[in-house]
Amino acid sequence: MSNVKRPALEGTVAVRGNRRLSFAEYGAPRGPAIVWMHGTPGARRQIPFEARAHAERHGLRIIGIDRPGIGSSTPYLYPNVLDWTADLEILLDTLGVDTARLIGLSGGGPYVLAAGAALADRVHGVGVLGGVAPTRGDDAAAGGIIQLAVHLAPLLVVARVPLGVALTQAIRLVRPLAGPGLDLYAAVQPPGDKNLLARPEFKAMFLDDLLNGSRFQTSAPLNDLVLFTRDWGFRAADVRVPVRWWHGDDDHIVPFRHGQHLVDRLPDATMTVIDGESHLGGLGIARQVIDTLMDLGPRRSGVASGT
Repeated sequence: MSNVKRPALEGTVAVRGNRRLSFAEYGAPRGPAIVWMHGTPGARRQIPFEARAHAERHGLRIIGIDRPGIGSSTPYLYPNVLDWTADLEILLDTLGVDTARLIGLSGGGPYVLAAGAALADRVHGVGVLGGVAPTRGDDAAAGGIIQLAVHLAPLLVVARVPLGVALTQAIRLVRPLAGPGLDLYAAVQPPGDKNLLARPEFKAMFLDDLLNGSRFQTSAPLNDLVLFTRDWGFRAADVRVPVRWWHGDDDHIVPFRHGQHLVDRLPDATMTVIDGESHLGGLGIARQVIDTLMDLGPRRSGVASGT
């Protein structure tokens, strides 16, 4: 892992309730900001190398944020997904970011959509890569693996803390086997994800993220599953900023129809089908995603506020 370039800046920000959120930055420290929300599981460094290099070349600032219970972010279960945006606003203020675009992979999707609903005055656009759809309310999409979490939700609420401790300990035990373990995971995935995980730069990115993010704690994925099975605290109709959605047509984790269902309910959204790709396909087109988002809303490169 020594050949993986460290973030330009890494640290924690104090948020509500005497808690902290950890973050990692790549690219230009004063450029237009893109907040990148990791998947489930994942952490702040789950940002493709291609995206990091693109940010450096074009003077952009990418900020990855650890959700509560991963990395150095204080463990905490939000009442709903929307409540996260109050912490996001504090983090943006602390880092001197006026406005931003957001990108969310898989389980990061609900969080970036929440920002599009709550912080429409600060968010120029939202990109979703194979994002999770709601399981409750008028926007709910039926079926998919997420339904397992719906059935297990009462158990997850009660057992998420001890499960998180157990998961953390398990990851510490298998850290020396992380590389072969990722290879085993890749071997049973559909062709799209298998091919992506076979690329050295993606394997290195996932291992770097896993080993750094899980160093202290690993309860964030369990928190995500609990929140995804609750009412998110907002409706698709509340997301008033442009949303650009990319989804593999062979996605085995979040069905493509879930993405299309939500895109159809968002006020300003378009779907881009990633032909032949599965769940992680959006990570392989990072430059396209970033360029598309940068065309949404004002783009004044070099402005200190991050607009």
